[in-house]
Amino acid sequence: MYQLDIVLKKGNNLAIRDRTGTSDPYVKFKIAGKEVFRSKTIHKNLNPVWDERVSLLVETLKDPLYVKVFDYDFGLQDDFMGSAYLHLESLEHQRTLDVTLDLKDPQYPEHNLGSLELAVTLSPKEGEMKDATMLLRRNWKRSSKYQSLRLSDVHRKAQLWRGIVSISLIEGRSLQPMDANGLSDPYVKFRMGHQKYKSKTIPKTLNPQWREQFDFHLYEEQGGYVDITVWDKDAGKKDDFMGRCTIDLSHLSKEHTHKLDLELEEGEGVLVLLVTLTASAAVSISDLSINMLDDPHERHQIMQRYSLWRSFHNLKDVGVVQVKVIRAEGLMAADVTGKSDPFCVVELSNDRLQTHTVYKNLNPEWNKVFTFNVKDIHSVLEVTVYDEDRDRSADFLGKVAIPLLNIQNGERKAYALKSKELTGPTKGVIFLEIDVIFNAVKAGLRTLIPIEQKYIEEEPRVSKQLLLRNFNRVRRCIMFLINTGCYINSCFEWDSPQRSICAFVLFVIVVWNFELYMIPLALLLPLAWNYILITSGKDTRQDVQAVEDLLEDEDEDFDKDDKDPKPGPWEDSRDKNHILEDMLASWHFEWIRAMVDSERKGFMNKLYAIQDVCISVQNALDEVASYGERIKNTFNWTVPFLSWLAIVAFGVATIIIYFIPLRYIVLAWGVNKFTKKLRDPYTIDNNELLDFLSRVPSDVQVVQYRELKLDPNPSPNKRKKNNPG
Repeated sequence: MYQLDIVLKKGNNLAIRDRTGTSDPYVKFKIAGKEVFRSKTIHKNLNPVWDERVSLLVETLKDPLYVKVFDYDFGLQDDFMGSAYLHLESLEHQRTLDVTLDLKDPQYPEHNLGSLELAVTLSPKEGEMKDATMLLRRNWKRSSKYQSLRLSDVHRKAQLWRGIVSISLIEGRSLQPMDANGLSDPYVKFRMGHQKYKSKTIPKTLNPQWREQFDFHLYEEQGGYVDITVWDKDAGKKDDFMGRCTIDLSHLSKEHTHKLDLELEEGEGVLVLLVTLTASAAVSISDLSINMLDDPHERHQIMQRYSLWRSFHNLKDVGVVQVKVIRAEGLMAADVTGKSDPFCVVELSNDRLQTHTVYKNLNPEWNKVFTFNVKDIHSVLEVTVYDEDRDRSADFLGKVAIPLLNIQNGERKAYALKSKELTGPTKGVIFLEIDVIFNAVKAGLRTLIPIEQKYIEEEPRVSKQLLLRNFNRVRRCIMFLINTGCYINSCFEWDSPQRSICAFVLFVIVVWNFELYMIPLALLLPLAWNYILITSGKDTRQDVQAVEDLLEDEDEDFDKDDKDPKPGPWEDSRDKNHILEDMLASWHFEWIRAMVDSERKGFMNKLYAIQDVCISVQNALDEVASYGERIKNTFNWTVPFLSWLAIVAFGVATIIIYFIPLRYIVLAWGVNKFTKKLRDPYTIDNNELLDFLSRVPSDVQVVQYRELKLDPNPSPNKRKKNNPG
């Protein structure tokens, strides 16, 4: 066994393959017909400098190193630029040799295609490599005979991917018009090495919103390049090129989400991307033995950074959260072998980090530590477990959502995994240990500005159950107002003389002594009353149970629909149209076909219009119900931090209104509103009250964020329900 260390230095006078008189060269190394290395691409250069290093394990010196150079053409077949052989038997051991390889084309050997400069070192490998070889030989033993151990088998172990590149394609801005109507139908292609992805097509727009996410495996420690091209979809013709851009991963720090605005070359416009580099288990800088919050000195420095004395220093830096993803147990089997290939994704707002994959395991151990900067203490940490599927998108295995304010620092805790909608249990448990350090003053001030938009979200869908749920939530809010009105009216009707007398006396006292500062002071009373009830052990949040029952009913309805599917209006109409098409094709009545097609398109357009109306009504009901529930949950102490913040706000408002005349307060408010754009033209106008309420969870979110109780001995029926697979 030998170790072959190669430094790919540069190329000289390489062949021209592009119309511009240049090339985009990259190099491939092959041994025994297997590709063992591929260099990065140097764009528009005939004398490229790579300076890349690679270490290869070689079993025999009889097979030469085959070097091939190609010109990169995205979307097309790469052009051959020449090849050469390096005979390993001729190399001296343990001595670095500078080698120049003359590139040739086997079909035209008389043509000179330039040269490559390498530095090569060949060293015998013994000891631990011998033990590794014997171990691999045992694994490949077949029919009591040893199978020949080839380079690719050893190389597969030595050249595992080093990390994950997660790219979220958010949007495009001011793209180039390619169609006669002044618009385009853009889509995006990504390529990193042999890995390729293609986005969906957004029709008739120059400012497309994709909101798609793609994952690449990173095989080079120093990084690599992601080549991106934008195309216009042209039905029946060749798609039009709209521009290109490149991401140099070597310039991006790992374990951090970067927002990139990339201008398109050879075109117009900008692409907006979120790019995250996550190291694999082999090279991670954040395993359990190295993390900052476990080091007393580091922890003390971070505590000082977010102390009250630094409350007004860098207001955007609210805090830091460290997540230890330890292991999972009893996951759902997603493969036909009865196993899964689980990996874990940790998300906080738009930051997204990912563990490595543990293959063929239902009880994986990841032992990864992730650190996020906290911009909003009301954010929710989402931890999702997926099954890796190389041929398709990853399969969902389970998920938990944990509000940062609910975290108990340093507690290693088991969380029961939930369904994708976070409404019911699924199979498996995940073990996490989370620490949050934040500044309370910064967190409170950030509550009064608009919440950060999450870029990657599921598109809204029409759902009978969801529409009914939102309607019932709105009805409960309206019924509360009606019941309150009826209660007040009963005081005027003297249904209860004792209650009416008390109400009359209270009315006279309040009206006679009323001052404006009493309004925020009165709002403190229900907060104080509910706090007393909670401290005395009484639950003031019975309405959440009603929402939880609704969500359980929805899950049962979905399960019933899955077991006994019935064709909806879309499927039914589609089946009828197929029958009509078959009849018309057999009769060859083209003019009738055209009439039916137009009617079908009109019918489908009406269905889509109805769908849009249903989604709008569904969302409007959800928004109305959510604000009503958030107001209630503020006074119910659902989130104590926000309830204390409301007490501070009402107390300050009471003092201000008591000491300052109302006209001065209104004048100051108006001057601030009118001059805000003059002082900062890029400021975003906002309503502080609505921004505050957007941080308070609705009843649905309370149910989604609630932890499931772990059942150590589930009954067979419950186990079957929790494991739909």
